[in-house]
Amino acid sequence: MNHPVVRAPTPSSGSASNPGWRERAAALARLLPPGFFHPATLAWANASPPRERWAVAFSGGADSVALLLLLWSHWRARRNRLVVLHFDHRLRGPASRADAVFCRRACGALGVEFAAGTWAPESRNVSEAEARAARFDFFDRQMRARRIRALWMGHQRDDVAETLLMRLARGSGAGGLAAPRPVQAGPQGRIHLRPLLDLRKNEITQALRAAGVPWREDATNAGAGYFRNRIRNTVIPAWSRAAGRDAIAGAARTRELLEEDDSALESMTDRLKPVTPAGKLDVRRLAGQPRAIARRALHRWLLRQPGACGLSRQGFEALLAAVQRGRPTRQSLGTDGFARIRGKWLVFERRPAGVGMVRRAIRGAG
Repeated sequence: MNHPVVRAPTPSSGSASNPGWRERAAALARLLPPGFFHPATLAWANASPPRERWAVAFSGGADSVALLLLLWSHWRARRNRLVVLHFDHRLRGPASRADAVFCRRACGALGVEFAAGTWAPESRNVSEAEARAARFDFFDRQMRARRIRALWMGHQRDDVAETLLMRLARGSGAGGLAAPRPVQAGPQGRIHLRPLLDLRKNEITQALRAAGVPWREDATNAGAGYFRNRIRNTVIPAWSRAAGRDAIAGAARTRELLEEDDSALESMTDRLKPVTPAGKLDVRRLAGQPRAIARRALHRWLLRQPGACGLSRQGFEALLAAVQRGRPTRQSLGTDGFARIRGKWLVFERRPAGVGMVRRAIRGAG
């Protein structure tokens, strides 16, 4: 979907002490009415029970500021049921603390509940994955404490292209390449919602400027320390120039098509019911099925096995081939046990008591 770019002559920067947050939220809502939300997220929101609470991930950056103000404006009856979650990674010193102050003041001006978390990493040399895991652990704890299932996040269309290229580099399948999804169902009924996926980053920032809304800029985003930043600042501009067209729009369209394909394959796997409530995989049900179906069934089985933590990509492919052949096999899944095909069943077989502990101790000593 192509949206008109909002023209904004006056930029806005990072102070939350200015008065008029509510007025600016209303101005932004006029520029970006609900029709700018991704249709799937709009349908979900309108079907949500009236008293359901929503959590909002809020970094203070342009995307999350726009998201919070639009939710606050377009769902007025939900204002006292929003819980805003801010996580301070403590990786940027005073700038991180200033982000937290900005977010707290903005939420105070809007009259919404605010919860902040902090992290104390052992060193500043942490990976994107570690930082993300810490952030989502905080979100999960806050949401469980409040019995909230829905988390709103400010991903936009540029994020789609970045994620697609990052996951291509590591060899993801359709399910991984379909991220970030507008409505993503998770375990225990959790829902992640990303309503801004039809908007480009520059559309969001120009709308914020036009409405006079401030936000915080993370200076590290301009650097090359993280893979996503290198994709954003170097690869995508070169890719777009080489394509001679809107490559980001093309990536967004590809994501949508991959989501359709992945959903169809997941539905086909559901109908087979390959994994029993007891956690066994019925190998015979997969006989003659496409490899993509067998792959999904095996992934589901592995997720049910608490001890299956040591399977490499090569090991997975070998086990998948054995499942498709349906022949007896026994394959190591790490220190805790084996995958074993007996007759029609793939089962998890634990190692004898104490063997796993000995192996882990030997590995640690090495």
